[in-house]
Amino acid sequence: MSLETEAVLDRRRMRRRLTFWRSAAVLFVGLLLGALMFGNGSLSTLPGTKQIARVAIEGTITDDREQIELLKKIRNANNVEALLVFVNSPGGTTTGGESLYTALRNVAEKKPVVAQFGTVAASAGYIVGLGTDHIVARGNTITGSVGVLAQWPEVSEMLGKLGVKFNEVKSGALKATPNPFEPASEDARRVMQETIDDGFQWFLSLVETRRGVAARDIAGLAEGRIYSGRQAVALKLVDEIGGEAEAVRWLETNRNVAKNLNVVDWKPASQTTWGSVTGQATQAAGAVLAAALGNLLTVATATPNLGGLGLDGLVSVWQPSEN
Repeated sequence: MSLETEAVLDRRRMRRRLTFWRSAAVLFVGLLLGALMFGNGSLSTLPGTKQIARVAIEGTITDDREQIELLKKIRNANNVEALLVFVNSPGGTTTGGESLYTALRNVAEKKPVVAQFGTVAASAGYIVGLGTDHIVARGNTITGSVGVLAQWPEVSEMLGKLGVKFNEVKSGALKATPNPFEPASEDARRVMQETIDDGFQWFLSLVETRRGVAARDIAGLAEGRIYSGRQAVALKLVDEIGGEAEAVRWLETNRNVAKNLNVVDWKPASQTTWGSVTGQATQAAGAVLAAALGNLLTVATATPNLGGLGLDGLVSVWQPSEN
């Protein structure tokens, strides 16, 4: 075979390869765009498509900046007629509940907001419900648990048995107290109790103001007890028994929201299809790089959120651990 013939054949093979990879690239982009447009309901969020926005507040509640920004977008979206908040959370940080409450009241200034409680909506989860105009719960929903707590371990006796002594120098007796390396002083406990009492009074007054009840008239409310959905309705802590259908019907009947609107999920950017795709791509790239660098980056790419292992600050939560 002559060199010229071989060169022609090589060029043809090169063209076929280029054609294949170009087609693959076009197909990938098409699939990606399709996922972006249909996978997260973004077509439904286009201007002019009237809808009811649905936001899910699930798991441990923290002061989530992305969630707050999402609620701001919903507030300002002209095509959103109302907001339905699905709550399925045992609670979380008191500050996280406060920030969501404030954001929901801001939304309520422009459009009606209704809450639908799932399996559990307690503590900070109940604070979220207080930020809405109407609360619908299942008969067996666990709700209530009005209260605030702070917990810390103490390992001073164990360290003493191991012969370990913890030394510190600090600017004042109440700086960084209580801490796990020494028994809490009476002053430290007093300060913590005052802080807890302040947060609790804020929470309790929120319940009384938003629900139009007096804490003294509801057995166990000030003690932080939980209630079923049926009990909560009887005590005026919840408005109605039902699910999403009842929540939507309330919007249509009591707030003149147009009937038969689509209920569209709105999610923070990191939870959308694009966020998922980019996140997976980042982890995949990180995994390849980690292999090349002797797995030095494995923790950075595989650990979702080390900060999520604990809750800092005052906590309003019914069950600390999630199963």
